[in-house]
Amino acid sequence: MLSRSATHQSPSWLLRGQPFNWGTRTYLMGILNVTPDSFSDGGQFNSLEAAVFQAHHLVEAGIDILDIGGQSTRPQAIEIAEAEELDRVVPVIKAVRSELQVPISVDTTRASVAEAAIATGADLVNDVSGGIHDPQMLSTVAKLQVPIILMHMRGTPQTMQQLTDYENLVEEIIDFFRQQIRVALAAGIRPDFLAIDPGIGFAKTGPQSLELLRQISQFQILGYPILVGPSRKSFIGQILNQPDPQKRIWGTAAACCAAIQGGADILRIHDGAAMKEVCQVADAIWRPV
Repeated sequence: MLSRSATHQSPSWLLRGQPFNWGTRTYLMGILNVTPDSFSDGGQFNSLEAAVFQAHHLVEAGIDILDIGGQSTRPQAIEIAEAEELDRVVPVIKAVRSELQVPISVDTTRASVAEAAIATGADLVNDVSGGIHDPQMLSTVAKLQVPIILMHMRGTPQTMQQLTDYENLVEEIIDFFRQQIRVALAAGIRPDFLAIDPGIGFAKTGPQSLELLRQISQFQILGYPILVGPSRKSFIGQILNQPDPQKRIWGTAAACCAAIQGGADILRIHDGAAMKEVCQVADAIWRPV
């Protein structure tokens, strides 16, 4: 079994000339939803011009990866057709890549979208289903020779919030990752091209999301980089009695600090400049050079 030190000794990712040296600092993944119905910013960036403008804004704020997705994964979201997802995602990746050298991840559960995105200029895949939704995803990623982030989720966005019964939350998620990592490696994905995301808010209640934040360090036993995505989520709104996701920045900052203290390597966030400062201070506290 790999230890946390094994993660940090494993080869870094090198994306667009940028090294990702795990354990040295927290990396930021900036969210660019090109959707009309995402829970926080649906409809804000689903035109090409607005999407490219927001990409520049996030890069100027200091994010390390731009995560572009065309399928909303909020609770109750309806799955769109493959052709529509391609139409949303591919032109934005092409336009952003023509102007920026930032590493791009494609947020998708479909192998065909992942393949088209990588061909257009994306650099890695972020699959919220952990490689389960599309049986071809893991073999496709192996063929593409790019990293993939495997997230834990039960069911689909339409059903996941009815699937929140766990006997042991953390142990069951770790078991899921062990299984999916075995499948990914058997499919031919390089061990150093895997990262994991415990899926805060996905088939998790508010208290369960808080418990995951308290227990992030437990996932270090797997030996892979850890992504945490608490940004603007409903558990924060419940605590703050704040129904507007865009007014949950300070709550997001607190959640990000907890994730960093627990050893998270990547934070998936909406608010680039604010969370960049959060990372700089939190890293100075918990990851001193």
